[in-house]
Amino acid sequence: MKKTFCIAGPVRVEDHYCLPNRLNALELHQLINEKKYFILHAPRQTGKTTAILDFVRQLNSEGKFRALYVNVEPAQAARSDIERGLRTIMTSFKKSIGNEFGETSGDYALAERYEAVALPSGGLLEDFLTLWVKLSAKPTVLFVDEIDSLVGDTLISVLRQLRSGYAARPESFPQTICLVGLRDVRDYRIWSPEQGSFVLGGSAFNIKAESLKLADFSREEVAALYQQHTKATGQIFTPEAIEYAFYLTQGQPWLVNALAYQACFRDVTDRTQPITKEIVERSKETLILRRDTHIDVLADRLKEPRVRSILDQLIWGSDKLVEFPPDDVQYVLDLGILARRDKRLVIANPIYQEVFPRVLSAPSEETIYERTAAYVEKNGVLNVPKLLEAFTQFYRENSAIWLEKFDYKESGPHLLLMAFLQRIINGGGSIHREYALGRKRVDLLIRWGKQRIVIELKIQRNPKTITEGLVQTAEYMDTSHATEGHLVVFDRSPEKTWDEKIFTRQERVQGKTITTWGM
Repeated sequence: MKKTFCIAGPVRVEDHYCLPNRLNALELHQLINEKKYFILHAPRQTGKTTAILDFVRQLNSEGKFRALYVNVEPAQAARSDIERGLRTIMTSFKKSIGNEFGETSGDYALAERYEAVALPSGGLLEDFLTLWVKLSAKPTVLFVDEIDSLVGDTLISVLRQLRSGYAARPESFPQTICLVGLRDVRDYRIWSPEQGSFVLGGSAFNIKAESLKLADFSREEVAALYQQHTKATGQIFTPEAIEYAFYLTQGQPWLVNALAYQACFRDVTDRTQPITKEIVERSKETLILRRDTHIDVLADRLKEPRVRSILDQLIWGSDKLVEFPPDDVQYVLDLGILARRDKRLVIANPIYQEVFPRVLSAPSEETIYERTAAYVEKNGVLNVPKLLEAFTQFYRENSAIWLEKFDYKESGPHLLLMAFLQRIINGGGSIHREYALGRKRVDLLIRWGKQRIVIELKIQRNPKTITEGLVQTAEYMDTSHATEGHLVVFDRSPEKTWDEKIFTRQERVQGKTITTWGM
């Protein structure tokens, strides 16, 4: 069977192109030799499971340790039912042991017995691990995947049982345990119905020595992955295509694979035709419109209050950098929604930059009845002044009602304009968005044929807002080789009338003609 790019589940080396040895084996061996318990975390679809399974096989082949991987996600359905949850976990142990050591092993018989044993459920996992370790002539190493999928008292019970057995290692408890999940254990805020309060993961598992994070692909690793396809099929990726794929994804593994899969196995199946930057761009648009599971799951996180509070400020161009709780900032970073670059919080990659506003403004976009043809001249030129005039009237008539619908209250005007623009631009162009906390603005670049149109979005804060905005617009026009520039300023002062807020004027700044739209 020919290999392909993995876009679902763990990588299978016989089926998928892959990058081996993504974990720092030397670092992991040191932690294991020092009998440490540690965390490995990374966002979804970054290759955690694949990397851990590969490392477990490596450990067992070396012969010094007995290593086991177990996925506890099936116990998520038990929620805070500790007894049900732990018995489900024992079933997962039994299956993993059968896969790794065989169903005729003593380990398997032990797990089978504990799957149905009539012991108090609160100590079931600790008791099993104690006996399992004693069965082994070698020190044991345990990797527990999807640990943070567990809910409530079930998660608290598992963490506390692992902590309880810690002092008995390595003779009567695993020498090393690695908890694998989306987040660091310090980010767990676990609601306990039994206690009627939140329990912090750091207090329930205070034996953690290290927190490791699986990194995204580097530019070189993206090139190496794509080169595997070229070697197998002869189909090349141009250097510009590889560079653009890295730019769009910033190395996020699922996106890297999904772009290449769409390009090579859906869009261009003729292996004599190279994958170009233009093909990668087309594949990106397909991914965004299709919203596969990975993107959908990530987009669902935007509803969480901890995420919304930060992202709302980011989308409308806030200059506030210090108002967010550090734990909330770390949470969105660990989820892979945001990244920190040049000391600023930014959306993690350009694909997410386009996905998130589309997701948040989708209900509005679907009910905006404007049509592309109304704003395209006979020569094919997009008439942006006409478009923004129409939006100004639309915003005046509908903003009070529409903005109330947005959960993202601060960035509502920006999202409404993006929805309006997307409805029109979908007919033949593209919108590129740039925003980061501390920049005091949002940059939009519309590409329509040979037109490159810059639209800067700002909130009226003080008398300098427009002056600063004009300079920023001119600078962005220069760096993006824009053919046209517009500055849109939203004035949210309740004491002003619409007639006072709405205006249009043109100015020359740094040799650029810019139209300012007040609304």
